[in-house]
Amino acid sequence: MLNGFKKSIKQTTNASLLGLPALVTLLPNGRMLLSLSFPVVARSAPEDTVTSSFASFIHGARPDHLSKTVRHRSKRMILDSIGVGLVGSTTHVFDIALRYCRELYSPVAVSSVYGKPGVKLSPTLAAFTNGVATHSMDFDDTWHPATHPSGAVLPALLAASQMLPPGTKPTGMDFLLAFNVGLEVQGRLMHFSTEAHDIPKR
Repeated sequence: MLNGFKKSIKQTTNASLLGLPALVTLLPNGRMLLSLSFPVVARSAPEDTVTSSFASFIHGARPDHLSKTVRHRSKRMILDSIGVGLVGSTTHVFDIALRYCRELYSPVAVSSVYGKPGVKLSPTLAAFTNGVATHSMDFDDTWHPATHPSGAVLPALLAASQMLPPGTKPTGMDFLLAFNVGLEVQGRLMHFSTEAHDIPKR
């Protein structure tokens, strides 16, 4: 779907939504972005590693790389995942996760929780709680090697997008691109998991 991106790792020093700048970068909104260490991105010749391959792919991804079919299916996956998450927000395991997360202090409670109007958590805790909701009934989408892609990627994207200042909110296409990059990275990582490949044999 999104293959063939062969950008140099040095290009990842350019800041972008999905880029990989130096170790600590001060963003315009005052937040700090942690990333790869400078000695890694400053190498004169990029190493042929899994990390550099992923970095090149992520940095090179553009909205026009998404075909009409991919965009259509992505929207269906997002709607399906939110629907499953809303149903999951009525489960006992979700209540346990939410109660635990609400007991943890966070100065940045800006991200919404499925099925709980008015409840806000930090982006990390909201992503976790909504991920639990999506996975709780095991109805979320899946592929082989065994994984549930949307349930892990979408809650993180929704939580992160609510953290951004109003003037920097992602467009719909930016969101679809980030969603698909997340799915692609997750799928590639799963190919390294022997356990995931062995699940159908159990």
